[in-house]
Amino acid sequence: MGNRRRAARKRTHPAVIGGVVALIVGGAGFTAYSFLSDSPAGENTAAGSVVKKVKTGPVTAAEVQAATDGFLTAWQSGDAAKAAAYTDDTAAAQAALTGYRKDAHIDDVTLTRGKASDDTVTFKVAATVAYKGKSKPLAYESELTVVRRAKDGKALIGWQSSVVHPDLKDGDTLVTGAAGDPPIKATDRDGAELTGAKYPSLGTVLDGLREKYGKKAGGTAGIELRVVRKESEKKSEQTPDKTLLTLSEGTPGTVKTTLSATAQAAAEREVGERERASVVVMRPSTGEILAVANSNSGFNTAFQGSLAPGSTMKIVTASMLLEKGLASIDKPHPCPKYASYGGWKFQNVEKFEIKNGTFRSSFAASCNTAFITQAEKLENDDLTKQAQQVFGLGLGNWSIGVSSFDGAVPVQSDAPKAASLIGQGGVRMNPLNVASVISTAKTGVFRQPYLVSPDVDDRALATAPRKLDASAQAQLHELLNYTATSGSAAEAMAGLGPDIGGKTGSAEVDGQKQPNGWFTAWRGDLAAAAVIQEGGRGGKSAGPLVAALLRAGS
Repeated sequence: MGNRRRAARKRTHPAVIGGVVALIVGGAGFTAYSFLSDSPAGENTAAGSVVKKVKTGPVTAAEVQAATDGFLTAWQSGDAAKAAAYTDDTAAAQAALTGYRKDAHIDDVTLTRGKASDDTVTFKVAATVAYKGKSKPLAYESELTVVRRAKDGKALIGWQSSVVHPDLKDGDTLVTGAAGDPPIKATDRDGAELTGAKYPSLGTVLDGLREKYGKKAGGTAGIELRVVRKESEKKSEQTPDKTLLTLSEGTPGTVKTTLSATAQAAAEREVGERERASVVVMRPSTGEILAVANSNSGFNTAFQGSLAPGSTMKIVTASMLLEKGLASIDKPHPCPKYASYGGWKFQNVEKFEIKNGTFRSSFAASCNTAFITQAEKLENDDLTKQAQQVFGLGLGNWSIGVSSFDGAVPVQSDAPKAASLIGQGGVRMNPLNVASVISTAKTGVFRQPYLVSPDVDDRALATAPRKLDASAQAQLHELLNYTATSGSAAEAMAGLGPDIGGKTGSAEVDGQKQPNGWFTAWRGDLAAAAVIQEGGRGGKSAGPLVAALLRAGS
């Protein structure tokens, strides 16, 4: 085969001057081909054809820089098609980058590449948002990841919407224009204004209130750059639209909440001192929510979390056993080291046992096996019915004023059925649900928690089909009081007075070194529940948080 001569191609590359992506043009000029083409490399076959070798393995530092600079340079220049060609999803990337200028009205874009960590690169965005004579500067940080495409080995930007803006999820869009919902002024129960700046945990709550009540509260819309969520998120009300930049203020309408500024400030302070903590404070006699706070303000775990509640679920289970006559507060009740059901072997923390104990002692010590031993006497749907019919859980009909998860206690059999009795298996709750559970235990009546009074919009609150049996409720009340004064919750609740009740909980989670720590309690007409994810034992981790808020009052 004769020698083949390949014409030399002069390549050009973007340079970073002071960290800012700039274009260096030379020869034939800069083209996307400079980075997207590969020099053919392979070997001649007997038939004279060339078989290309597809590059594999991790992307190199040079590939990361080349793909990043090419993408950022094209984006900065406004060439959406060219920038999209540096990604592994050209259609989605081109649509997002086109909308960035056309729908979000973002221009004068300057992109400054930051540090690279292996295949991930951070960058800063400085731009201007302009709409109908109004304009404001926009600045934020984002990141991208460079991947190797399997079919041809090219190093490309792994496309996802968050590259454009970190608050975007796939399917969301950026839009500048008249706000979809007028702004609101949210106030606490006494008329004090509640803002995200003063109370960081309320960011998502305020967004949710605006989405639900903005048009009803009498305000007028301003001009904003906002994240518009995809339709599936809107329908589920899980994630409201988010305002990123206000070009002109609208006129807010006022929405009064049940929150207490005093309780909210205390809750913010307490979660701020802990990692991955979430808490809700409410009034058992009415269902009014007085405070909600999360260490991570980006997601409202306190209202929307779906976590195994661990031994706090024993409040529901105990109420069922008491009603069915399978337990009585001072009658003997087994608490062995181990108990098996459905092929699983369950044990108590540190494998303790109580010999010749009562249900009071088993509950106060949070004995797992005291509940597992009763599984064989229960129908598969007994716990589900108790949770729904008495505690109002898992029916999907709570209407608190913003989006919330109402808990889940599915019908289960065999080992998962037994695990559900101690708050594992398929049982899922959040601090709002657990605070409601102990409130129902205290009063004997389920009152749906709410953040906005139903009088504001004439909505119906959820109700439970029946009350807890009076005898069972009296015994459950005494069990919780004994646990708070002499049992596993006593250390945290010390000094809080006689009208108290509490329950600890720890929930094992696959992949975690420490369980999630739960604690719920009441003091007078205040109830609270908290979870600290990976916090360990609930009495030690979440207990002091709840006790501090009950002590602070409202």
